[in-house]
Amino acid sequence: MQQKLSTYFSVLVLSLFFFSCQQKTSEKSTSDSVTATAEDTASSPATAVSVKDRKPADAATILARKQVPILCYHQIRDWKSSDSKSAKDYIIPVNTFKEHMKMLADSGYHSVLPDQVYNYLAYGDPLPPKPVMITFDDTELNQFAIANPELKKYGFKGVYFIMTVSLGRPNYMSKDNVRKLSDEGNIIGSHTWDHHNVKKYQGEDWVTQIEKPTKTLQDITGKNIEYFAYPFGLWNKEAIPELKKRGFKAAFILATKRDDADPLLTIRRIIASGYWSARTLHNSMVNSF
Repeated sequence: MQQKLSTYFSVLVLSLFFFSCQQKTSEKSTSDSVTATAEDTASSPATAVSVKDRKPADAATILARKQVPILCYHQIRDWKSSDSKSAKDYIIPVNTFKEHMKMLADSGYHSVLPDQVYNYLAYGDPLPPKPVMITFDDTELNQFAIANPELKKYGFKGVYFIMTVSLGRPNYMSKDNVRKLSDEGNIIGSHTWDHHNVKKYQGEDWVTQIEKPTKTLQDITGKNIEYFAYPFGLWNKEAIPELKKRGFKAAFILATKRDDADPLLTIRRIIASGYWSARTLHNSMVNSF
């Protein structure tokens, strides 16, 4: 009887051992299969080609898609007695800016970048819930020193449209500042050499104001510069083929009407006024987009 029990337990132990080994082998195979599938999909030439060769939607389809709220900030500093009433629209006090960012975070907004907006408009790719794009114009140093840390606090990324004539000047960003912003995952865009009105460009202006500044920014960041913001938000139809010719995927105006034929080169933004409380900003975002 004792010998039979001993034999029984030996068989049981061996059975459990083989079952455990088979289960682990099965789990490993499944895990390896999932990993391989993900890696194969990511590196598959067919997948890369299909994504690269996607055809953008037509203008009517793009215009029919809900617009993404896009905010435009300029100077972030406290007002001075010398600031005019109109200038205060473009100068947002530091605490007001902080309240804006906190409102966005508390309200569940997720910052998005130009590639995401472009892919949504052109191809219908999904965006995170409550997307917002936060942009800054004119290379102001306070955008790097004040805005960037505040964005980081909430896990936000920004888009910085750089006017290259100002690089390294007092109260403006340096090349190192711009490089750091880019390295941290923010997007650097072109905003011309010296903020000259695009509607007045002739001949070599396209080289001076667009080509050379774009090359400067590419050299600084080591990345392609694919997005452009019109100075003053002003544009004309003649500018659109010139921007396309120079490799820009999208361009940003302010709160005027988009172009019926080329909405991707006239994407709307609103100026986040220095007069606006966080609540006013939220209402403006809802009503404008």
